[in-house]
Amino acid sequence: MRTLIALLGLLLALPAASAPEIRLPPFQRETLPGGATLLLMPRHDVPMVAMSVRIRGGSLADPDGREGTAALLAELLQKGAGERDAAAFAEAVEAAGGWIGVEAEREAIDLGARFLARDAGLMVELVADLLRRPRLSPEEFEKVRTRAIQSIQAAKDSDPNGLIDSYGHAWLFGRHPYGRPPGGDETSLGRIELADLERFRAQHLGADRAILAVVGDFEPAAMRESIRKALAGWPAAEAPLPVVEPAPRQKGRRVLLVDKPGATQTYFWLGNVGASATDPQRTAQDLVQVVFGGRFTSMLNTALRVESGLTYGARARIERLAQPGAAAISSFTRTDATAKALDLALEVIDRLHRKGIDPSLLDSGRNYILGQFPPRLETQGQLADELTRLELYGLGTDAIEGLPQRLAALDPATVNAARSVFPTRDDLAIVLIGDAASIRDQAARYGKVTEMKLADPRFAP
Repeated sequence: MRTLIALLGLLLALPAASAPEIRLPPFQRETLPGGATLLLMPRHDVPMVAMSVRIRGGSLADPDGREGTAALLAELLQKGAGERDAAAFAEAVEAAGGWIGVEAEREAIDLGARFLARDAGLMVELVADLLRRPRLSPEEFEKVRTRAIQSIQAAKDSDPNGLIDSYGHAWLFGRHPYGRPPGGDETSLGRIELADLERFRAQHLGADRAILAVVGDFEPAAMRESIRKALAGWPAAEAPLPVVEPAPRQKGRRVLLVDKPGATQTYFWLGNVGASATDPQRTAQDLVQVVFGGRFTSMLNTALRVESGLTYGARARIERLAQPGAAAISSFTRTDATAKALDLALEVIDRLHRKGIDPSLLDSGRNYILGQFPPRLETQGQLADELTRLELYGLGTDAIEGLPQRLAALDPATVNAARSVFPTRDDLAIVLIGDAASIRDQAARYGKVTEMKLADPRFAP
């Protein structure tokens, strides 16, 4: 109940204006001696402390041909650090009832930690050991690499829907850095050695790349001093930060057919280059995304699931990175309904661009965004993660606090101008995963077809 009351006070205080007010709790920002950015947000409503760390670079810094290096390193960092081996490290976390997780995203390695306030000192110690003194055990490395390869193989054998984005990005972006799989593929993962991880750590896991946010029940002065001591002497990254140029938009249509012999379903992905994390039109674009394909009653889901029963779900997504990522729709259908589902998806795309968004849907879309937004900032961990995300992309607190006002100010003309974030039917990179013998002729209706096998160890031909 205290958490609920605090959340309502934080996010849903209604002023005289029609738009609800959103206010982040106050926080402090400073640069540590090694160059790391530290953000401290004390909140004493519950006795918990959360930390979020983002280290710029992420999988973009993977060596060519060794995609997945950052992902393997992120996993291996959790397998022992400081004086604790893998078992002792896990026991220290679990015995305190805490949690620590690390993963590699495209543009950052992300670390999250949640502990009781009384164990905040242990949390700082474990995180500092993980970042500065990881064991990087050869035995644990072999386990981590083998498990990563087996996970891809298992997805291909069972439900390749979890891999459709990897194929889509590789097909759309090609050799552009955004086309490389953050988790690697079977070929690249097999090439990675422990020395590659050690080299990556020295070159890219530096204090000058780090953003740390701590949110929860603590005293700022004591937490600041604890982190300063724990990270003292952490060196800067040895290599330059990866630089990414914008990718050109896809012109025309081309199709990648990924053969899964005997498949009873076809998974499809249709996309093009969209918009970045800092796009000036992002609020209007997000409203378009919600109405077009971001909720159960969206245009796409209504057409492909509710009205036609061709799928259990269809979605549209805008991937926001430092440069424009993919704006894509994806779904799946019965093999014999492949062409029908694709045609219907293209009809909905046509409707979006030809007719625009009905003004009657704008208010419901605004309300949906505002209603879904508070749960993203409910816990200390979510707030800490949001702070590091804002810092990573150079966004101010207005990106959150100004959302209601920006939504309220959107008129139909502005929203419909933002439709261009999603591609038209004429300019699409299309991926189909299914039984090629059954859908090959249908696939050819949508563009020049390139084929590969799902069993191939890479995500691109």
